[in-house]
Amino acid sequence: MKSWASSLVGGSRRDTLLRAGLAVVLVGALVWFLPVRRPGEEGGHHAGHAPPVLDPFERAGVSELKDGQRGPRFVLSTLDGRRAALDDYGKKLVILNFWATWCRPCTDEMPTLEALWRQYRGRGLVVLGVSVDRGAPRALIDPYVAHLALTFPILLDPDMATATAWGVSGIPATFVVRPGGEVAGVAVGPREWNGDAMRALVERLLPRAHGHE
Repeated sequence: MKSWASSLVGGSRRDTLLRAGLAVVLVGALVWFLPVRRPGEEGGHHAGHAPPVLDPFERAGVSELKDGQRGPRFVLSTLDGRRAALDDYGKKLVILNFWATWCRPCTDEMPTLEALWRQYRGRGLVVLGVSVDRGAPRALIDPYVAHLALTFPILLDPDMATATAWGVSGIPATFVVRPGGEVAGVAVGPREWNGDAMRALVERLLPRAHGHE
């Protein structure tokens, strides 16, 4: 059986790109060999030259995994000294964001992740920010988080083991994980996480118990 990461870019290149400080991967660097919904596709046919009708994933700039699968489990240290596992949030919609202090596009999107977290945290959403800064240098990470006033959970992946398991080949890379643990989609590169299109997608994916609160 193929592993989660075996369907993505090879490990050696992935490690090279991260260590070199590549902030945004090239198109196709994060490839999931699962059916992906693309703009305007409808059974392989297009209705003349009419503009494609985009679904919520496409409008938000998130590649949908139609036949989604569970991502690898992990347990990581948090910035405040606790331990956190993905399974701890099994009943929530999880926005799993891999980032680093040296990544400018990561910094650019952080305020929008914080805004999304603040708006929906009471309705069944959690943002998990996984720092891939090598060695988890607190002298860099602590002031970074304080400067941006981030309040969502910050997890530490000092040896990039979790990033590697998830097939991350460049950052920022963000996975949208449905309640129950199925990965619904992936966004490669920065996004406006509190924009109208993204909020519409979140509303669609929120846990049912919270969806109309």
